[in-house]
Parts: sequence; C-alpha cells; structure tokens
Amino acid sequence: MELGRKRAAFAKEGLNVASVSYDSVAVLKAFGDRVGIPYPMLSDPDSRIIRDFGIFHERTEPGTLFYGIPYPGTYIVDAQGVVRHKFFEPDYRERSTAGSILLKTWSEAGPEGWREIETEHLKLRYRASDEMAYGGSRVTLLLDISLKPNMHVYAPGVRGGYIPVDWTISPGAWRTWGAHWPAPRTLRLEAIQETVPVYTGALTASRDVTFAEEKELFSAAGSFRTVAVEGVFRYQACDEKECFRPVILPLRWTFPVGAHDRVRAPEALQRR
Repeated sequence: MELGRKRAAFAKEGLNVASVSYDSVAVLKAFGDRVGIPYPMLSDPDSRIIRDFGIFHERTEPGTLFYGIPYPGTYIVDAQGVVRHKFFEPDYRERSTAGSILLKTWSEAGPEGWREIETEHLKLRYRASDEMAYGGSRVTLLLDISLKPNMHVYAPGVRGGYIPVDWTISPGAWRTWGAHWPAPRTLRLEAIQETVPVYTGALTASRDVTFAEEKELFSAAGSFRTVAVEGVFRYQACDEKECFRPVILPLRWTFPVGAHDRVRAPEALQRR
C-alpha cells in the first residue's frame, strides 16, 4: 500500500510500478480489491520467478505458511530491462520504503517537508523520506547544508586535532545506520603548511533508520501514536582568518506510527 501511495512520485521520474508475490491470482485480486491497489500485482505461486532472480528466502521451512516468499526488495529497471538499482533486506520483516528508494535514486524527488536552521556560518535544512513510521520500515533522513561565503567545515576523517562534522542519532525504537557524506575537497593551509579535507559551498548527507517491529514501535509511541527521532549535528566552521567555536544543532523528526494491514485473505483462498 505504501508503494501505491508513492506511485505518482515514481511516475514523475518516468517509472511504472509492479509487484511480484508468491500469492495466487485470487489472493492478490481479493487484496487489491479490498485496499485499492493501483498498480499490477504479478502472481508467482510456485516461486519460479523468485528463484530465477536468486531472492528465494531459504530460511523458511517447507510446508509452512511463508515457504516460497522472497527476500523483500525492490528493483529499479530501465527501459532496456537493465537493473539500475536494487534495495534488499536480509530480514523479511524489514524493508526500505518507497520514499527512501526515491530519495536515494532521485535526491530531488518529493522536495517537501524541510525544516530549517540558520547560524552565522551556514543554513541547514533537514527532512525524512517518509511521513509515517511502520514496524520494520527503513527510512532515510537527509541533511542539506549550505555554507556561507568563505566558510568551510572539516570532513570526517580529518586529522591533526581539527573538529569534523558529526551527525549522531539518539537511541530508541529503531536501528541507525552510518551517515553517508559526500567526497570532500582538500584545502591547503599555507600558514601552517597543512592540507586538510573540507566542505565548502553546499553538501548533502544522509543516513537510514530502521524502525523496530510493530509491537515495540507502538509501545514506544505511547498514547500519542508518534515517535520522535532526535539527533545532533555538530560542526566547527572556519574562514580564511579564524576558526569559530564549535556549534551543536539539535535535530528532530516526528513520525506518526501506522499499523500494517494484517487482514488475511478469505479463508477459501488461504494456503493450506
């Protein structure tokens, strides 16, 4: 259903959407009619296509309800049938959201939802790939940083006592992944005869968060049915004459928590 909600955004990038499942045609039709799926759902009841793509979930036991399922994932395929991107998770209970995939594949997709902080050194905007949190969903958080004229900040990995940019996420009902920073440029500090990696102008950083399973996520959300992912962006800015005091900027992403659709197919259509 989440994929259906992002269908228009995929269409804007020239992509059609379809899904492949080990469910029967009858089960898929019953589900699509009930919730209003707006894209084709392809039935692979013997998991032949799933096996051909090498994504059959080997850890499921034969004879069980889930035997035949694939590892959850998404392929981005061009008009010539070439796979350009793929997004997969080792646990079938977790998956990258359509919003996260759009953000990673087309960074300008869905430009709404920015929050903004401005300091004397830079302007920082931040947002998330998705508006809702679901159990097991992997969303992407984004920082968009514009440094003011003549300012630079130090990139991760800088040595010699310089303070690099740093982005931390507080623990909670989620698992955090490492931040992705762009390649820095080198700056020669003639006064001290050193060369250091820095950022100037504009840069974008991202990192993923995978929410806990539904029960834990709802427990963390409480009666307000929301969770807040909080973090901190830390930097020290310098110009050609001096370095300024380090700055710590608080970040906060608030997500309403949604429930997965757990309605079973009509009994006559269920697997035995």
